[in-house]
Amino acid sequence: MQLQNIEGKIHDVRKQRVMLDFDLAEMYEVENRALKQAVKRNLDRFPLDFMFQLTKKEWQEVITNCDNLPEGIKFSPATPFAFTEQGVSMLSSVLKSKKSIQVNIAIMRAFVVLRQFAISNKDLKSKLQELETKYNKQFKDVYDAINYLLQKDKQEIAFKDRKQIGFKTKEKD
Repeated sequence: MQLQNIEGKIHDVRKQRVMLDFDLAEMYEVENRALKQAVKRNLDRFPLDFMFQLTKKEWQEVITNCDNLPEGIKFSPATPFAFTEQGVSMLSSVLKSKKSIQVNIAIMRAFVVLRQFAISNKDLKSKLQELETKYNKQFKDVYDAINYLLQKDKQEIAFKDRKQIGFKTKEKD
């Protein structure tokens, strides 16, 4: 399976990366109904940190954020199951075909790539913040100096244009 196809089926719900039951059923080449039945027969293998059912509000958010959902799925009255990385891994013990093993390996690799990307992204963000704080002070000083000079010029212009008060001497022609 192509890594990009799998990554596109990983969603962020409840601050977790999850895959939805209908996407997994398609990848495992089983009916969604059969996948859900297998999970329900083995519910003790799927605690809440492995799998949960989306609320209607969460499901509406997923529908709003994803363009590539199948039409029949969008209007289903039942909300889908969401499987975390551990839940997807547990599916291989419930669905025991060779296809499910191959798909699980590909999915686990996709989760690892996403995790590595998130870590490198976090490192990059912290380095950028470090550079900003390091150089902002220097650039702030330059900005303040330029601003001072601009304000000084404006004050001199205003000073020249104002009417003098007090004792006046006659100017020689």
